[in-house]
Amino acid sequence: MKHATDIESWLQLCLIQGVGDESIRKLLVAFGSPGAVLSASAAALERVVRKPIVGHIKNGANSDKVAATFSWLEGAANSVITLADHDYPAQLLSIADPPPILYFKGRRELLKKNALAIVGSRNATPQGLSNAEAFAESISNAGISIVSGMAMGIDAAAHRGGLRGSAASIAVVGTGLDIVYPARNRSLAHQLAEDGALISELPLGTPAIGKNFPRRNRIISGMSQGCLVVEAAMRSGSLITARQALEQGREVLAIPGSIHSPLSKGCHALIKEGAKLVESIQDILDELRYPVIEQRQHANNTDDLDPPNENIRLLKCLGHDVVDVDTLCVRSGLTVESVSAMLLTLELDGHIASLPGGCYQRIVKSAP
Repeated sequence: MKHATDIESWLQLCLIQGVGDESIRKLLVAFGSPGAVLSASAAALERVVRKPIVGHIKNGANSDKVAATFSWLEGAANSVITLADHDYPAQLLSIADPPPILYFKGRRELLKKNALAIVGSRNATPQGLSNAEAFAESISNAGISIVSGMAMGIDAAAHRGGLRGSAASIAVVGTGLDIVYPARNRSLAHQLAEDGALISELPLGTPAIGKNFPRRNRIISGMSQGCLVVEAAMRSGSLITARQALEQGREVLAIPGSIHSPLSKGCHALIKEGAKLVESIQDILDELRYPVIEQRQHANNTDDLDPPNENIRLLKCLGHDVVDVDTLCVRSGLTVESVSAMLLTLELDGHIASLPGGCYQRIVKSAP
């Protein structure tokens, strides 16, 4: 693969150790291009950035890193996207600190689509995972790409749902694109690379470092028109993304949950602060000013779930909150043995999920 000279100069500048994004943006404003920055005199550079940074620039980038990146670019789906590239996400250009360079793997045409960020807890409930997948698939089928961070839990569920829809999904990761993190999402990463996209602002070889993930979140929200929080505790990285979305002028939306669930507290706090309460896909499309779409009627009662007749009453007793076996026995008037047998049948049929502590939660699978 033949690499353009301007791509080489971008890499030579952006891979210099000790020169951060803010300094790079200042230098680009002052000199116009990476090539001009690299060829500028020390005296000219010192008028823009501090002397130690000038020293790093004059020492240049690590040649091994540059060579490794060029080797990676030989991959058919691999590329770098710079601030000067016409494929650079337009929404991202409007934030205060857009990355000078993005490492990209996948379908570049997705960068031209409108996007919605979907984020939430890594330790999501079964209903939260189901909601994330269903909403992501419906939004993707409405022509809006799903952006998330490829973490376990809600992120991964949102990517899976988005990939099933027509507008696919984009993962913004907190490592170099030659590293899959978390490793359990390896198959999802491969599917995203083939049918969606993966993006990172971090150079190849960058491992999973805690400080990189909150910074990564500004790209997730920055690429998107809005940010939907599915489940989040009060101290959650998802709330960081939501706050960044608000600062960037994006719409913030949240799905409410049980008043008893710790994973609903973050969403409820956002709603109290003015986030859009989301119950259906149309709530999202209205907030993003998309046209009304025809929706399928979704289940609002246990009859639509069509479990065996003898289990319908138990589902009604379970409701939509997390419940333990003893409480179900009191509500239903049935014995522990009968309730346990019915719960097993309902779980095998996918109507409920078992949770730690001997509790159960009902799963609503219908499209939002």
